Amino acid sequence: MQSLPQSTERFTYRDYCSWPDDERWELIVGGAYDMSPAPSRSHQDWVLAIGRQIANFLDDKPCRVYIAPFDVRLPERDEADDLVFTVVQPDLSVICDPSKLDDAGCRGAPDWIIEVLSPGTAAKDQIIKKALYERHGVREYWLVHPIDHILTRYRLVDGRYAQQEVFETVDSTAAAVLDGLSIDWTFAIAPKPAPARHPLS
Repeated sequence: MQSLPQSTERFTYRDYCSWPDDERWELIVGGAYDMSPAPSRSHQDWVLAIGRQIANFLDDKPCRVYIAPFDVRLPERDEADDLVFTVVQPDLSVICDPSKLDDAGCRGAPDWIIEVLSPGTAAKDQIIKKALYERHGVREYWLVHPIDHILTRYRLVDGRYAQQEVFETVDSTAAAVLDGLSIDWTFAIAPKPAPARHPLS
């Protein structure tokens, strides 16, 4: 299986479903991308902190948020699932059209995708996936840089991503597709170490 990313063969969702359950892959236009090793603890902390805020906001609303591993199938037209060439697992996916949801995950573009960058996936997330999500109509795409404390945001305008917007992950940042939601970044501020206590002389 380790040779898959270098293979010239195009894989489909049918192939993807036959691979071992303990391995994580993404298909992008038929090319297979290994998602191992597992994300770092810090990466998971950021994903969960952001996801928790979105889930709380959506508690009484029709949109839903899902955390990876969660399969998002992106068909080119109306082909059957077995023939779909693109299946991704974004860190966070927000879907507001319930008709896109089924037991397998999501078929069609989520409204909002958030990727928290890791060293092993940064290039794919910033280049390959950005182009992919733009082409399939993901309305808002966030790239969160946990080490640099930077957020890069793209919003779909007339079928294309407008010029990127860059923010520091301080205070809060409003979501464009969910009116009224702002992600509070105070969780990302590392606590200051307690001052050293010296024994009384």
